[in-house]
Amino acid sequence: MQEIIDYIVSLNIPLIDEGVARFIMHLVLASIIAVVAPAMLIILTWLERKIIARIQDRIGPNRAGPFGLLQGFADMIKMFTKEDITPATADRLVYNIAPGLSMISAIMVFAVIPFAPGFVGADLNVALIYIVAIGGFGTLSILMGGWASNNKYALLGAFRVVAMLLTYEIPMVVALIIVTLAAGSMSMVDIIEAQSGMWYIVSLPVVFLIFFLSGIAETGRSPFDLIEAESELIAGFHTEYSGIKFGMFMIGEYVHMFALSFFCAVLFLGGWQIPFIDVAAIPGPIGPILGLISLIIKVFLVVFVLMWFRGTLPRFRIDHLLDFGWKFLVPLSLVLLIGVAVVVRLFAPGSSAGVQVEPGPLSALGTPGEVVALLVMNILVAAAAVALVSNAARRSRSKGLRAVASVEPVAASGK
Repeated sequence: MQEIIDYIVSLNIPLIDEGVARFIMHLVLASIIAVVAPAMLIILTWLERKIIARIQDRIGPNRAGPFGLLQGFADMIKMFTKEDITPATADRLVYNIAPGLSMISAIMVFAVIPFAPGFVGADLNVALIYIVAIGGFGTLSILMGGWASNNKYALLGAFRVVAMLLTYEIPMVVALIIVTLAAGSMSMVDIIEAQSGMWYIVSLPVVFLIFFLSGIAETGRSPFDLIEAESELIAGFHTEYSGIKFGMFMIGEYVHMFALSFFCAVLFLGGWQIPFIDVAAIPGPIGPILGLISLIIKVFLVVFVLMWFRGTLPRFRIDHLLDFGWKFLVPLSLVLLIGVAVVVRLFAPGSSAGVQVEPGPLSALGTPGEVVALLVMNILVAAAAVALVSNAARRSRSKGLRAVASVEPVAASGK
């Protein structure tokens, strides 16, 4: 981006100095994001229908356009032309604000995502805090829509999203703190550069799983889609919405899913980094283009996994969902936080862990030994967690069998 700004300044256009050129570049980038991010709904809905159709041994959309590619445009036209209905007893102001807030909050998180070397909207030194803060607006919009609809099913869906937010926001934030400890910065650009040798998904695989599962719950995607469980709540929080307002909620959900895929790619898959290739060192536009292609491939890989989950996993029960968050993910994330902090401190310069080695080609955090230590620690913590859960399950089954055995003699005696 700096090269483009310098080129604009070199044209010697009246009233165009470096500050104005930078403002123009940011305005152009923001406009592209504001248009492309919602437009991805058309591609993602078609892709999801095709993937789930293949999983279920069906064909999927194949009527509107070649291979059904125009199906998304047909759905968009249908939403724009449907009647916009507002319930007579709804809180009109809050009811009408909620869909727009859902869409805007999902788009705003792209402001801090680095797309390629030198191409990032805002390289904030507190980018991770910004992500958590803006993500809360999406949850607030669901609560507003469910409450303002004055519908019991919508209100119950809104209450469920509050419970899920409290449950899964904690392990997600802890996972982000762990990434901050590993990279030594909250800047998304610094986190990508810290993975120049080894991606965090290799050294912190369990942390990635915690962040990924918590992100799915935060977006309300299957199998965590209890906020709009059609078998229980009709359509959940958006039961009373139709037309373009329902379309805004759908855009918010898919853009949020797209943003989660970007976060996973940036925080754990190296962002624009390509193995054995220093993208930032390639002169000219080739480097940024290769970096952008690498990031997009990683993003759509995560998108495919999200759609794979939706096509194969059943919906969780609400008590199982909350138990999984509070009793498993939260303790696991806290233990990992302590473990990562200890490892990073042991390998920090000036520590008593031994002689420091210069960063090598396998280093993501400082030394190859640190990468191995973090990986071993993740594996040990995961093995201990699985062992504890298995023992608890066996005890629960044994208790249930003993209860059944104690009831059967009474039933046989007829008392």
